[in-house]
Amino acid sequence: MANGICNTLESSRMKNIAIALDAMGGDHGPKVIVPAALMVLKECAELCLILVGDSDQLRKELVIHRAQENERLVIHHASECVAMNEPPSQALRGKKDSSMRVAIDLVKQGKAQACVSAGNTGALMAIARFVLKTLPGIDRPAILAKLPTMVPDKPVRVLDLGANVDSSAEHLFQFAIMGAVLAEAVDNITAPKVGLLNIGEEEIKGNEQVKRTAQLLADNSYINYLGYVEGNVIFQGKFDVVVCDGFVGNVALKASEGVAKMVAGYMKQAFRRNLLTKLIGLCALPILKQLGRKIDVDRYNGASLLGLRGIVIKSHGSANVKAFRNAIREAIKEVNKNVPERISSKLDELLGEEAA
Repeated sequence: MANGICNTLESSRMKNIAIALDAMGGDHGPKVIVPAALMVLKECAELCLILVGDSDQLRKELVIHRAQENERLVIHHASECVAMNEPPSQALRGKKDSSMRVAIDLVKQGKAQACVSAGNTGALMAIARFVLKTLPGIDRPAILAKLPTMVPDKPVRVLDLGANVDSSAEHLFQFAIMGAVLAEAVDNITAPKVGLLNIGEEEIKGNEQVKRTAQLLADNSYINYLGYVEGNVIFQGKFDVVVCDGFVGNVALKASEGVAKMVAGYMKQAFRRNLLTKLIGLCALPILKQLGRKIDVDRYNGASLLGLRGIVIKSHGSANVKAFRNAIREAIKEVNKNVPERISSKLDELLGEEAA
């Protein structure tokens, strides 16, 4: 299993990769992050993980798992922690020694190639943008996440999912470039199919922001733009990248998560209704487990904060060990593929063509 994972992450090409983990972030902190880190270290031999947080708590957690610090597992003390409900401005200005801030600082200093955090999303974005800055040609970072589709092993990457509640057409165009570059690099997709989320597929549908964005995408030779995407098409597997502003994207994401929970709840109620339905449920258990694995949110954990001069991965705040492990894996992939450098290079190329 470990060798398969390493092959997937192309570990043979990994050279001195160090990833900083905000070990105090999220709902569970070290109780989830430490065992997840230990699992990934077993999978990938050429990797160093830096646990950033309260050193006493982290050492105690290592003891529980019969592990200790070494050259591949380093503890970096941070005296503060950003609360999940803390205002981003307060976290940015008042907690310069928080585990989140220190982990991002390590990326800035070149001591780590990426940061992974399950902490406060707003604070993470604010601190990452302040410390790392945006790439030349990018006005605003965006949150990109990978979501399952009806086509097996063909996820769709959607951005922005909440970093920007109000975006211009130019911002959405930048998001499309970043999403396409990442899908091409990390998912090995040639000419990723890009769609723009809208209230209909017809050209006359949508507001001026969407129509202007569609024109920018259609006029660009790099973007493989296929047109508008309605909300019910996102999960059909027809597109590799779907672009929207953060307000719409976050609402769509949360609505889909809510529907999934509702359907799962109805199914449980139906199977528990009487003895016959319980027997039917028992017979259907293998199929239900297979379905659960395909749409398991833990499997797709690890959203990218794209557009920064460094790699920052946001994990679900409620992530379990398996989910946080997958967030670390996403960071490894993006480091191996030099995602920020690729985005910057593509932007330089496109801006050069525009100038010419």
